[in-house]
Amino acid sequence: MLESLTQTPGSQHRLGRRHRLDQDQAPYAQALSALASRDPIKLMVPGHGGTEAGNSGLLADFIGDRAVRLDVPMLLEGIDLEDDSPFADSLALAADAWGARRTWFLTNGASQANRTVALAVAGLGDHVIAQRSAHSSFSDGIVLAGLHPSYVSPSVDSANGIAHGVSVASLEAALRLAEDEGRPASAVYIVSPSYFGSVADVRGLADVAHAHGAPLIVDGAWGPHFGFHPSLPESPTRLGADLVISSTHKLAGSLTQSAMLHLGEGPFAEVLDPLICRAMTMTASTSSSALLMGSLDVARRTLATGEDGIGQSIDTALHLRELVRTDDRFADVSTGFGNFPDIADTDLLRVPIDVSATGISAHWIRDRLMSGHDVFFEMSTDTTLVAVIGAGKTPDVDAVFAALGEVVDSPAGRAEAASGGVRTDFPELPAPGRMRVRPRDGYFASTEIVSAAEAVGRISADSLAAYPPGVPNVMPGEEITAEVVDFLTAVAASPSGFVRGAVTSAVDCYRVLAD
Repeated sequence: MLESLTQTPGSQHRLGRRHRLDQDQAPYAQALSALASRDPIKLMVPGHGGTEAGNSGLLADFIGDRAVRLDVPMLLEGIDLEDDSPFADSLALAADAWGARRTWFLTNGASQANRTVALAVAGLGDHVIAQRSAHSSFSDGIVLAGLHPSYVSPSVDSANGIAHGVSVASLEAALRLAEDEGRPASAVYIVSPSYFGSVADVRGLADVAHAHGAPLIVDGAWGPHFGFHPSLPESPTRLGADLVISSTHKLAGSLTQSAMLHLGEGPFAEVLDPLICRAMTMTASTSSSALLMGSLDVARRTLATGEDGIGQSIDTALHLRELVRTDDRFADVSTGFGNFPDIADTDLLRVPIDVSATGISAHWIRDRLMSGHDVFFEMSTDTTLVAVIGAGKTPDVDAVFAALGEVVDSPAGRAEAASGGVRTDFPELPAPGRMRVRPRDGYFASTEIVSAAEAVGRISADSLAAYPPGVPNVMPGEEITAEVVDFLTAVAASPSGFVRGAVTSAVDCYRVLAD
């Protein structure tokens, strides 16, 4: 029962005292629980009726009777209908927990937040400066909103083929260039933390953006736990970010597909608030899942009152790092973060492990760990495995590391190493071509498919991103250059290369605007 989640005395310590509201409650989740306990007769949607009876038996067997009972529709009195409803109280608690002016619960993930903010900032102007390695859902938002973007490139670890973030100096240069060209930025979009745990100087980036009259949007999808322990980076909203995308399910413990969008207290709050509200009506479901939103309420309570548990997770992650650093076969990628000017901090709950010394592709190792040991790493590149430890979780990392060693030292592993399966000579990223039409115009234009040779000089209708490192090489509306074609052809031909968005896996043809 939810009521049994009450924290032990003393759980409201250092970070808890920063909160203005009592974080040791979950009003929306508790209201859902109270309704379920009354065992009401439901002559409304959803069709399972909130009971395992009849043809809902298999569903109840699959997800549990309680989940079926908690799955209720929106707009119920005493739950989420009134302005002062338990749901509204939960939103206020979430805003307080992350240091925001206002928070929205999302049931279509951080992707919904990315599209929402793109639509909203179109109300400030059409020119947004975005980190080139932005998530594809933000590129979708650019198309939907008709924005005219320009890009600032992230730093790239060429040894491992992974992208990090944007430095303050790079953003300053991009903003000044935009002003010199007569189209100052109406918004700035950056990513922090990265997939590999590198954290940008959010305060410095916010100061620079604000000095040039633009709000800072932070895709903090991978940092929903920031600000809840002194050994973790601070919440971006407390560092001056104006909008923060938070994929709460990733490390903060809510159910998959649940997320939050936070509005900061900065100089753009008054104008952004109604723009976000209007954009939300275009992106939010009118049948948002009570289970997902209830899980957000519970996850917030757990984070805000669970500093000790988060500390245990950090200790677990540090132990895994120590195992990695004391074994010559592996290396901790984050030990090299100091070589990149954009990286100001590290997310300790993300452990990126360089396996290149083994001579085996990390993709191969990850597959064998899953199939032979039931050990699941979050992701892999050719040289790197990324472990993610949820805030409050303490997995057996000794067992994980032992399994990793078994895979590497197995006869199959030695054979894979002998075959030369790992690549460390990643080519330099080519400069993107000139944007000749807006992404929206490029995306919706009449198109044709031409050979790679014929594509040079033409305008792309697709977004193409080579993995590694996943930075878009071509966006809709951009000119395709010979350098980009050569680069993508080489990536596609490599054993572990992949180009997302390509017409064919060999990238031997391109979708371009018709002449």
